[in-house]
Amino acid sequence: MSTEAAEEVTLTKAELTDSGPKGTAETGTASASRTAESVRTEASPARRLGPRRRLGLGRPVPYGWALGPLLLLAVWAAGSATGLIDARNLSAPWTVVTTAGDLIENGRLQSNLATSAQRAALGLLFGVVGGLLLALVSGLSRIAEGVIDGPVQIKRAIPSLALIPLLILWFGIGESMKVITIALGVFVPVYIHTHNGLRTIDNRYVELAETVRLSRTAFLRHVVLPGALPGFLLGMRFAVTGAWLALVVVEQVNATSGIGYMMELARTYGQTDVIIVGLVVYGLLGLLSDALVRLVERRTLSWRRTLAG
Repeated sequence: MSTEAAEEVTLTKAELTDSGPKGTAETGTASASRTAESVRTEASPARRLGPRRRLGLGRPVPYGWALGPLLLLAVWAAGSATGLIDARNLSAPWTVVTTAGDLIENGRLQSNLATSAQRAALGLLFGVVGGLLLALVSGLSRIAEGVIDGPVQIKRAIPSLALIPLLILWFGIGESMKVITIALGVFVPVYIHTHNGLRTIDNRYVELAETVRLSRTAFLRHVVLPGALPGFLLGMRFAVTGAWLALVVVEQVNATSGIGYMMELARTYGQTDVIIVGLVVYGLLGLLSDALVRLVERRTLSWRRTLAG
């Protein structure tokens, strides 16, 4: 072998020797990097499932509760302005506003509203107190539940308005009959939802109260009442609506004052605008009372994390 050939073979071996381990290390490092990247890609939920989507209700709409009534008012006004709604069947909104101003000016609306509010408040008070007490007694005792729950469920199946003829025979046609009818329409939803709230209290809280040896009074204050509060407030929302519904009927039974009496008198003389004023007043009273209960519910149960926020 010549000297030049020997040197060429030596250089080739040296290059192979130098590049072997180094090339292998570089190749191994690159392979490890690709493997790690692949693992990160497969393990990343964001890359595998895509961007996260919000599934809740979103942010509250400012004054969202007013959208429905405003839309209804717009349809009513448009129908009256275009003549699609006959004024003899349904007075235009501006006519109703004028009539309401006249009723306020002569004092008829205020006096009738005060009478109706008094009847509804008394019936609501008696109904809520009765429903709450019966629910507490029935919810905390098996024997009391057997005695109370059955008759209440029977009353639940009988509309309160169907009892008016019997109540008239018992109490006459005075204020007592009207207040009792409203109370009967109120106490059933309060009882049902409060009783359900009591029976759905987590049993672990009861066991914890027994473990720390709470007294009966402390158990009622710290476990029973907070546990029944969501159900009671839900029942109150149904109760305030039921009070106004019952009031509409009882004020048209031989009444001499009240919003219902004003509407019944307007029906006799064909005054559609006065009837609409009465309906608007009833609707506003129901909407405001429900909003008040919802406000109390939101403030009182602010610790709950729900879909509504």
